[in-house]
Amino acid sequence: MNIHFYERIWMWAAGVIIAMFIAVIGMTTVVYGLHPPSHVETIEPSKVFADPRFSKVGQVVELPDGTIEVQMVALMFAFAPSEVRVPAGRPIRFRLTSTDVTHGFLITGTNANTMLVPGYISQFTTVFTKPGDYLIVCHEFCGNGHHVMSGRLIVEEPK
Repeated sequence: MNIHFYERIWMWAAGVIIAMFIAVIGMTTVVYGLHPPSHVETIEPSKVFADPRFSKVGQVVELPDGTIEVQMVALMFAFAPSEVRVPAGRPIRFRLTSTDVTHGFLITGTNANTMLVPGYISQFTTVFTKPGDYLIVCHEFCGNGHHVMSGRLIVEEPK
């Protein structure tokens, strides 16, 4: 069988690209398969409210760097607290966890979205540029009362 020189080059190039794809998928499976791709910190789900790291659930705390930290907990079928007030135009760090099953955390109309897995603390930081009233919903089916699981985020004008 006589294969043209340029066809061989393209066959080898395709083979190398396929091998690279397989290597990347394998590497990410090993690295990210060990833990959720988030701020990796563990917590005992049954002792969340007794854990000192979650001693300020519902309080808006200003950190030394100017970031506002909000701690929230998801449980069947509610967020604790159900309402949070934060200032607009400031970085807001959310520290979240679940006490029972996997929940979702989505602030509608924004890019704030994460999964809350029991035993892990999820953390992300975002800035709300416009004041307003935002709905927080669970986007991961968590049981029969999932459809009523919501919260409220009120972004206020800075003082």
